[in-house]
Amino acid sequence: MHTDTERCVRAVRSKDARFDGWFFTAVLTTRIYCRPSCPVVPPKAENMTFYPSAAACQQAGFRACKRCRPDTSPGSPEWNARADAVARAMRLIQDGVVDREGVPGLAARLGYSTRQIERQLYAELGAGPLALARAQRAQTARLLIETTGLPMADVAFAAGFSSIRTFNDTVREVFALSPSDLRTRAAARTRTGAGPRTTADPGARTPGAITLRLPYRAPLNPDNLFGHLAATAVPGVEEWRDGAYRRTLSLPYGHGTVALAPRADHIACRLSLTDPRDLTLAISRCRRLLDLDADPVAVDDQLRGDPLLAPLVDKAPGRRVPRTVDAAEFAVRAVLGQQVSTAAARTHAARLVTAHGTPVDDPEGGLTHLFPAPEALAALDPETLALPRSRRTTLTTLIGALADGTLRLGLDSDWDEARARLTELPGFGPWTIEVIAMRGLGDPDAFLPTDLGVRRAAAHLGLPSTPAALTSRAAAWRPWRAYAVQYLWATDSHPINHLPTEKALR
Repeated sequence: MHTDTERCVRAVRSKDARFDGWFFTAVLTTRIYCRPSCPVVPPKAENMTFYPSAAACQQAGFRACKRCRPDTSPGSPEWNARADAVARAMRLIQDGVVDREGVPGLAARLGYSTRQIERQLYAELGAGPLALARAQRAQTARLLIETTGLPMADVAFAAGFSSIRTFNDTVREVFALSPSDLRTRAAARTRTGAGPRTTADPGARTPGAITLRLPYRAPLNPDNLFGHLAATAVPGVEEWRDGAYRRTLSLPYGHGTVALAPRADHIACRLSLTDPRDLTLAISRCRRLLDLDADPVAVDDQLRGDPLLAPLVDKAPGRRVPRTVDAAEFAVRAVLGQQVSTAAARTHAARLVTAHGTPVDDPEGGLTHLFPAPEALAALDPETLALPRSRRTTLTTLIGALADGTLRLGLDSDWDEARARLTELPGFGPWTIEVIAMRGLGDPDAFLPTDLGVRRAAAHLGLPSTPAALTSRAAAWRPWRAYAVQYLWATDSHPINHLPTEKALR
């Protein structure tokens, strides 16, 4: 979009927050870059130039605006709607892969050479993987500086910097303030009430926790999003408590817990991590779980084109697709949920967790375990599973393929290739494959024409109810069929469609 100057200028002049994260405005006279919705008086059109990423702005010598804080914009929805090499690379960079494995590690995951990846990222984003990772490190450092009391040396290494000097230089270059000045300004805003309030955020009583605000593009309907996560929560791993969805996280350097609660203009997030180096990854997974980088206006405008869907969209716009923090975990849970009730699926998953999950301490509530990794489940005895024999075979085959690397499900997955691999496994029909594609892999066009709830809603609305006919009708909803499923599911009274009450699900 950044190449369409006229459209960008209109977005800046109208201060349209929908375009935050799509592009960034760099002001030639002040050498500052902003988000499109920056509240200051827009500069003259001839003094504006546009870039596709914050990293590209920084490489061109611009610093972040202190007023609109463009580094905290929602991520571009483009990377969640595509599965090509650039989109997969961006998802991996957001997940901190470059910091942990370097550019060669990023390229190896994608099956390309480092030169090819760098060339493709430069072509689309105006910056290479190192610059993109550097911009993300700067954003993580700012979060830690402003929301924690960690010593600056700890902040530097937790954000992924290799030295204190690089940390100091980067923060000064990007924000035009030293790390100490950033912390002082944040403290002053909090004292005067100009900064974000955190006292009402979930888990605020937890010592050492990091409180964050996760931005999103409005509107956001929290009903099905949090309703689905709470209704399907695995005891010990997930719970709904004090108005927040809470769960454990298995991370590269340790583990953590997160509490997420909907607010009027953000998601309140409270993270407790055993190692702060996992912060970038934890934030990325939480945003992905809640589908916070979606563009709901684009989705809803497309779905409104169908006169039978339009009333559902108008009634409760902004539905998101509830996703997952771990695609392999979700695949296991999808198999456990085949042809059984939500309660039965939770029970089966809880038994696996109790027998094979890693115990954790949770001073706040009822979280007791990490969901077991495929490697931990590889040695389970199928005879101990209270499942039909055919489903035991499906589950153990899936676990074996995930454990030995034959099947890879993650941010680097090609969606069509993953579907083909799943099809080769016994017991994987269209419903299981598509629900994994939708919620595990994040394909916004995954569709479930054989799902009972979808077919029931289709019949109620006057849509075709047979899978073939419904799939044909749904062609007009592409590439947002996964969102159409959320609207169809919402016609039912199932608990997944309602924001949980204060009555905890434990």
